[in-house]
Amino acid sequence: MPVPPPNTPAQTRRVAGKPRVIVTRRLLPQTEARMAELFDLVPSIDDHAMTREELAAAMADADVLVPTVTDTIDAALIAASPPRLRLIANFGAGVDHIDIAASRARKIMVTNTPGVFTDDTADMTLALMLSVTRRLNYGGRVLRNGQWTGWAPSTLLGQRIGGRVLGIVGMGRIGQAVAHRARAFGLQVVYHSRHRVPQALETMLGARFAPDLDAMLRETDILTLHCPATPETRHLIDARRIALMKPGAVIINTARGTIVEEEAMIAALVSGHLGGAGLDVFEHEPLVDQRLRDHHNVAILPHMGSATVEGRIASGEKVIANIRFWVDGHRPPDQVLEGWR
Repeated sequence: MPVPPPNTPAQTRRVAGKPRVIVTRRLLPQTEARMAELFDLVPSIDDHAMTREELAAAMADADVLVPTVTDTIDAALIAASPPRLRLIANFGAGVDHIDIAASRARKIMVTNTPGVFTDDTADMTLALMLSVTRRLNYGGRVLRNGQWTGWAPSTLLGQRIGGRVLGIVGMGRIGQAVAHRARAFGLQVVYHSRHRVPQALETMLGARFAPDLDAMLRETDILTLHCPATPETRHLIDARRIALMKPGAVIINTARGTIVEEEAMIAALVSGHLGGAGLDVFEHEPLVDQRLRDHHNVAILPHMGSATVEGRIASGEKVIANIRFWVDGHRPPDQVLEGWR
């Protein structure tokens, strides 16, 4: 069934017997088509990030809201939503943009789509790691700017990653997938996490647990972040902790921009204390500080860690499954529960 055109006069009429599902961004065509078959779907018009007013209007007209990471759904928006809104079926694993406590207080269920982007994000982490340590971003810039004069034995030199210490913050699904890949590159893996993984998994991954984050940072050559964005992790890597890192160390961030104190990281890059950074997320995205754009050894990407066709299809399938379980009166498989962090 084709997706109904958004915001046409006919679209304002409800489909009897079907929950009204409002999606804040354009999803893949096959996902929207299946949603249109199953639900009273109101898709996004032009794929822009909704304003606060648009979000409020959508929440007032929906039985189910399907937001993404670009939608900040705070306590005030949730408090103002009418009783008919009963499910927020997030497209994506991270739910730091949704006030879970406020949703629970209003008896609005929240679901997410965990696990579908694990390999995609881990692959991107390794790509950024190689880009920074081997200076691929800088070399490409030299070539594109017409500054390359040919091969020379002492120019465009990077560093091998084999034998270096990789510090992982957050040993969940993605952290484990990164550790698995890192072993193949000969990296020594040490990790800090809220919960230590089983010893058998540590042995399989060749990973060593560091209960003290500060101590881990002192021995880390490459730091990669895979923890959720929470009030506790905001600026977890701040000026003090960056100063603890080895001169020339590298930061890789494919998690959330707020985990790193961006101004402190930029200062350390400019001073040379940090040797580089690979960033797929930013503290104030979509704004990216010009100093990061200009730095010779900062690889930057526009939040592409989950950007694979396979991952986006799988995420859409999870959203649909969560809604269908809810419609049938069952608990969705990916309900966000207390202690999700």
